[in-house]
Amino acid sequence: MGGDHGPHVTVPAALRCLSRSPDLNVILVGPQDVVAAELKACRAKPTPRLIVRHASQVVAMDEPPALALRGKKDSSMRVSVDLVKSGEADACVSAGNTGALMATARFVLKTLPGIDRPAIATVMPTIKGHALVLDLGANVDCTAEHLLQFGIMGAMLVSAVEHNPNPSVGLLNIGEEDIKGNEMVKRAAELLRDSHLNFYGNVEGNDIFKGTTDVVVCDGFVGNVTLKASEGLAKMISTILRAEFKRNWRTRLAGLLALPVLNTFKRRLDPRRFNGATLLGLRGVVIKSHGSADRFSFEHAIDTAADEVRNNVLKRIADQIQLSQRVTA
Repeated sequence: MGGDHGPHVTVPAALRCLSRSPDLNVILVGPQDVVAAELKACRAKPTPRLIVRHASQVVAMDEPPALALRGKKDSSMRVSVDLVKSGEADACVSAGNTGALMATARFVLKTLPGIDRPAIATVMPTIKGHALVLDLGANVDCTAEHLLQFGIMGAMLVSAVEHNPNPSVGLLNIGEEDIKGNEMVKRAAELLRDSHLNFYGNVEGNDIFKGTTDVVVCDGFVGNVTLKASEGLAKMISTILRAEFKRNWRTRLAGLLALPVLNTFKRRLDPRRFNGATLLGLRGVVIKSHGSADRFSFEHAIDTAADEVRNNVLKRIADQIQLSQRVTA
């Protein structure tokens, strides 16, 4: 029910994923009449692989997380997370209120053993493909130990889903030198360097897009600013290119000739292909879709959840955290 478009996006996206993935089962959670109407509009109906679960309440996109957590225990978001808690569902995917989803998931599912705080992780496009960046806003204030945990969780996610046995991990900093950064970041670098991870060292903001490392670790304040600045830059470039190609008949002709290259460029940087941020560190797979996601974007978020379940990401993270604790001890 969440996001800018609600079931008009989520239901068709789920149906599309079901048609592509024979091993997938979906539970659509929301007011029964609303979901049924959307299924009818899509010429679909419930099946053993497509179940509708009624929820009488909906969390608004601008609703304070605390109010949603305390006052809407039968919201579509809460019921979805409860299904993961009970084991009836393996993962939850939502385009709803980010703060409410994080608060609800953390309250209901709790964190994995050895994890102090969950982190928001998503992939960002690079010259080489993409890099996983975390945290992107769940934790504004972090300790060095938190950043170490983020590094472990990120590395295990990349290792599992991308079948990369030894992903490289970089620590986002204001310079590559060991003397750069505040005391918390310097301490985090020491912990990462002493860990079993393939720690590259400090990386700067431009290293994200160079693809210098497979995983980039930072606190939620820095990560969220980085993400939003990147989204703004991409939108600015797109707007300027479109305006310049429309300037006169010569530029329109040049744009027509450059159309194949521009289309390829657009596909490579299409944010819809990277939709679906993971709330890492919880005792369950929870994926946050962008609120403005269209059907293609939401499909990708569902695929992300399915991939993490198929590759047993939670167990990999739990095992590596235990290993890290033994090494530290």
